[in-house]
Amino acid sequence: SEPAAPQLEIPEAPAGRMVRLRRRLAGSNNHLARALADLLSADRLDEDVWDDFETTLITSDLGVGPTAELVERLRRELAVEGISEPARARELLRRELIGLVDPSLDRGLALEHAEGVPAVIMLVGVNGTGKTTTVGKLGRMLVAQGRSVLFGAADTFRAAAAEQLGTWGERVGVRTVRGAEGADPASVAFNAVDEGITEGVDVVLVDTAGRLHTKVGLMDELGKVKRVIEKKAPVGEVLLVLDATTGQNGLAQARVFAEAVDVTGIVLTKLDGSAKGGIVVQVQRELGVPVKFIGLGEGADDLAPFDPEGFVDGLLGE
Repeated sequence: SEPAAPQLEIPEAPAGRMVRLRRRLAGSNNHLARALADLLSADRLDEDVWDDFETTLITSDLGVGPTAELVERLRRELAVEGISEPARARELLRRELIGLVDPSLDRGLALEHAEGVPAVIMLVGVNGTGKTTTVGKLGRMLVAQGRSVLFGAADTFRAAAAEQLGTWGERVGVRTVRGAEGADPASVAFNAVDEGITEGVDVVLVDTAGRLHTKVGLMDELGKVKRVIEKKAPVGEVLLVLDATTGQNGLAQARVFAEAVDVTGIVLTKLDGSAKGGIVVQVQRELGVPVKFIGLGEGADDLAPFDPEGFVDGLLGE
């Protein structure tokens, strides 16, 4: 008799993920949360308290500009009554932080596509950011939403990348299109989209090499991959995967990637533990594009659509 087909995993629906990740964020020991707690616990808001608050915000990767804006607004609002009403002070902090994170940005994933062609999403980023893992996790999320998905393993320079992506796909019934090690990445991406058209899938997710942002030739290749894909179908999204713990170095990466390809959204991984939550605000301002997903943990479903209010509530320990 034929061996039984492996039982597929059922990914967690996206709706419940942010609640769980918010609790984890609230339990993490990040600079921004500590700065807010210190401000709210002060007996009186003198210059030393405000200086400490401002310094901690800057070191939380919030950035000098957003920090100055936040401190100015809080000082103005709290000047008269100080922190005599902690509940009001906390609500004010919450409101101002949500404003900085900017709930007006469109954080939806562009999954619309013409008849007969799939939506195509490229993921880019340097090695070590969790890019290939993010492709796998995003695929799980789309499967949980009832969409058919195909992976394109266009990171042909890292021997384990295609194998890793294939393992992610097998767990939820997603096939991976791959090429030989060292094959032309653009060719693999082209084939993945071509096969996605043939199979009639909803979404093709293309993993790309974790190329070093200092190697201009490799950055040019990213543009080539995108151009070659678009001979078959439009690329609806280019998501830049950033490790939230890398701070200013991550922002330097973001600038170079944005010049190479039109980045449409950010995925921030490793936003727990030592990560500094202010990076959300700074990277959005730097690139002019929204954070669309965040990762808080190693679990297969520890990727969630970014929700500004849920994120701020997590920072405030709520």
